Amino acid sequence: MASSTANVNVSFFDYQGGRKGILGWILSVDHKRIGILYLISMMIFFAVGVTFGFLMRLELIAPDRTIMDPQTYNSIFTLHGVIMIFLFIIPGLPAVFGNFFLPIMIGAADVAFPRLNLLSWWLFVIGGLLAITSIIMPGGAPDTGWTFYIPYSVRTSTNVIPALMAAFILGFSSILTGLNFVVTVHRLRAKGMTFFRLPLFIWALYSTAWIQVLATPIIGITLLLVTFERLFSVGIFDPSLGGDPVLYQHLFWIYSHPAVYIMIIPAMGVISEVIPVFARRTIFGYKFIAFSSVGIALFGSLVWAHHMFTVGMSGVAMIVFSVLTFLVAIPSAVKVFNWVSTLYKGSIVVEPPLYYALAFIFLFSIGGFTGLIQGALSVNLHIHDTSFIVAHFHYVMFGGTGFGIFTAMHYWWPKMFGRMYNKKVSIVGFWTLFVGFNVLYFPMFVMGWLGMPRRYYDYLPEYHIYHLISTIGSWILIIGLLIMFINLLKALKSGEKVTKENYWGGETLEWKCPTPPYVFNFEFTPEVHAGPYEYKQNDESEKKVEEEVVQ
Repeated sequence: MASSTANVNVSFFDYQGGRKGILGWILSVDHKRIGILYLISMMIFFAVGVTFGFLMRLELIAPDRTIMDPQTYNSIFTLHGVIMIFLFIIPGLPAVFGNFFLPIMIGAADVAFPRLNLLSWWLFVIGGLLAITSIIMPGGAPDTGWTFYIPYSVRTSTNVIPALMAAFILGFSSILTGLNFVVTVHRLRAKGMTFFRLPLFIWALYSTAWIQVLATPIIGITLLLVTFERLFSVGIFDPSLGGDPVLYQHLFWIYSHPAVYIMIIPAMGVISEVIPVFARRTIFGYKFIAFSSVGIALFGSLVWAHHMFTVGMSGVAMIVFSVLTFLVAIPSAVKVFNWVSTLYKGSIVVEPPLYYALAFIFLFSIGGFTGLIQGALSVNLHIHDTSFIVAHFHYVMFGGTGFGIFTAMHYWWPKMFGRMYNKKVSIVGFWTLFVGFNVLYFPMFVMGWLGMPRRYYDYLPEYHIYHLISTIGSWILIIGLLIMFINLLKALKSGEKVTKENYWGGETLEWKCPTPPYVFNFEFTPEVHAGPYEYKQNDESEKKVEEEVVQ
């Protein structure tokens, strides 16, 4: 129940608390353990999602049927999207690295609501298991696509309701995490840690948390309405019952487009931490990057209808949303220019995290530029619902957020676990993954421009060469993922032990605490005296961190 003062100086891995074994983990309120629980569960779900994507690409290696029928393809496609979006991309950085490092980087002992934090992980696991078990439930796996578009999602006989409830539960998990982060940043910052001394990763998490709190309830209510309509045949969205399917699209994208920024802003925060460390320079334009995170969160919440240019909106509405789409590119461009400016004339040290950070900038820039192409009304009408959209989406989400997650893993791994991975193997894995990603997704731009529809089980022979190249790219990508993850997992058992606090030479507070961190992160409450990343430990009068932890 309680710990002595000596327990403050124990690694969070070694401290047992009132429970032992697995219960000491799955019932722990330590933000670091909860972050690792998220990492483990998220990677299991990610492996399932990658497997589904691999099977889809195998089916598309040639025209006509290869390994599955159309109904199975639609179900695998739906679950691939649900898993990757709701169980990997959206929670990836906030839930894992936000949980682990946000309190440490602001000088706190834990998040504001530790028990609520544990509840959010339990909801995440329950939602994920419900989504996956819908495959084996009577009626078959859902086949609506991850967007659950009306009217099909209220008419199909498959297990749509379990998938809807899974997404609803996952939304609650996201809201609780966002609420926790907002309160933690406002109330638990160390003495002297003003807002303009916050690390840029914290600015990114803070901006994202507000989107989670404000936008997620909209999708939750919408999914409940779809469930209600399926159960009681009330005409809300189904046109045959007097409902409006376009209303569903508005409600869905009012959340789901801001959700894109829930995914990408934390990744931008990671890059903002990594670039100055390996350029051996102070970040260029700290306030511009900080405010651009807030700007992306604000403008990104106003552009949802650019997903709907073909539904019959008024010309004025289409022009307004097209202009807003171009405006949201400005704060994103500010970040890219500032990252490049930080690298300019820097004493660059090339390490594995920098490889992934530079790949993020390159791939996200391609995704961003192709997003601007879609923002133009005339072009959008041509490429809407083609594989061009699939390529753009994956360059932003996987090339952006996915590589942001991999950057964070390689950057903070030695701090989290006290073990170092094999750097040479990680670089081999990086290049394999990078090549495989581009071979997989870039041909989709070409065939989409030529008219290949997305979400199709079959296709005309003229698109065969592009699908063949993409499928081969998926094999290369998976090999790269295996190399990367095996290398990281091997490091946990036999990697070089890391004992020094500041392995990479970073300036933020997580590099001032022990490796791995103590139970309460710091032996003494830190003070921040000057500059966004400067740190000074107060050994004299500052209170020691809390002497008790509720387990």
